[in-house]
Amino acid sequence: MLKQSLNLKLSQKLSPQQIQLMKLIQLPTQAFEQRLKEEMNENPALEAGKEEDENYEKDEFDNEDEFDDFDDNETIEAEDINIDEYLSNDETPDYKTQTNNYSDEERRESPLASPVSFHQDLINQLNTFMLSEEDREIAEFLVGSIDDTGYIRRSIADIVDDMAFTQAIYTDEKTVERILHIIHELEPAGVGARDLQECLLLQLKHKTPSEYVALATDIIEHQFDAFTKKHYEKLQQKFNVSNEQLKKAVHEIEKLNPKPGGSFSGNSRITENVVPDFTIRIVDGELELTLNGRNAPTLHVSRDYQEMLQTYKVSKEKSAAQKDAVQFIKQKLDAAKWFIDAIRQRQETLLVTMTAIMEYQREYFLDGEETKLRPMILKDIADRVGLDISTISRVANSKYVETPYGTKLIKEFFSEAMKNDQGEDVSTLEIKKILKNILEEEDKHKPYPDDQLAELLKEKGYPIARRTIAKYREQLDIPVARLRKKM
Repeated sequence: MLKQSLNLKLSQKLSPQQIQLMKLIQLPTQAFEQRLKEEMNENPALEAGKEEDENYEKDEFDNEDEFDDFDDNETIEAEDINIDEYLSNDETPDYKTQTNNYSDEERRESPLASPVSFHQDLINQLNTFMLSEEDREIAEFLVGSIDDTGYIRRSIADIVDDMAFTQAIYTDEKTVERILHIIHELEPAGVGARDLQECLLLQLKHKTPSEYVALATDIIEHQFDAFTKKHYEKLQQKFNVSNEQLKKAVHEIEKLNPKPGGSFSGNSRITENVVPDFTIRIVDGELELTLNGRNAPTLHVSRDYQEMLQTYKVSKEKSAAQKDAVQFIKQKLDAAKWFIDAIRQRQETLLVTMTAIMEYQREYFLDGEETKLRPMILKDIADRVGLDISTISRVANSKYVETPYGTKLIKEFFSEAMKNDQGEDVSTLEIKKILKNILEEEDKHKPYPDDQLAELLKEKGYPIARRTIAKYREQLDIPVARLRKKM
């Protein structure tokens, strides 16, 4: 049965320009610079730096309606374009106005070393072994299967099958196991292990033999589970050793590296340099905020493109090719104007948002005491600056601020509120800081269980349930009391 109905519905769609602006706001400084380069490569009407002639007083693009109504899919006849709107006269365009709240940070290019990669270093070590051609191929395949932490996370059977299917190397598990023992002789010690237990045993094998190394090897090889659970009394009884002997054996194990690949000095993993998007300084007892100057590039619209329009305007005969060129130039000028405008809006959004955060957390930024961080959620800042919560989130999740107390990710300043025993709202960050201090000062021979931690925080004026303590402890990446115990 067919049925017709009439529905009224309100919907809001973001324009392509709005979507692009949101993406620009989300970009941190380095990614923004890359996006700027891409735009300048794609749009020849957009140029960096100041124009030679700085005596304009009228915006090249007075007609905002012309820009707002522009549609990339719309075909505009050359005769319909008001060329005068794209030509400059003597007024100063808005985008040339520079404010003094951007830092003058210079871009310093650092020379980059060309280190030997972790895997290449292992291959180089293989060259010191006398191997047949077939054994070398297997050994190199095994080295290629080692991850950045130094482990082989696959079974021997899987490796045998993979070599047959992808490399046409036909072998058996016994041969691969034999070659794996050669890999285990490489440095750093423990590389090529298939699990933590094997990794620790390989490292103990490379240590100078002693009474305590032998005991440590016995513990890892035969009582690994009891060791990981820190059942020290059980280990003492099992090996019939004194507390002091066990303590020294455990000390030998604690000196081992559970991730041998991470110790390689020439590791090829990229270390990302954090470029702060903002800087907060204390000047004469007052906070001063600046935006990284790399977020405020000087851009202008190409004079060459405007001159092309001027040439078209004064020409008497207008060919079809010239008309097509005018449409192309108009699109590029519109895109350049929009991009310059979007960068200005991005700068304003970043500054107004960070200013609100700085004022909200004024006490913290003045003395750096984390317990003075106020409870703050995205809505608090959104209400202050009149922006959407999603916009605040885009700024907070990807931007860093340099403070007198270190470079911080902005989202770290946001936290939920909890009530103390006085009924006052306190930040969960403050509670976590106090909890962390308690755990750092506890007796490691008798660490506090979660219920005792809850009592200690209650005494300090923070009535919190044991399950909440457990949640905060896990967020701080601190294990349970049993695993914090030391001999």
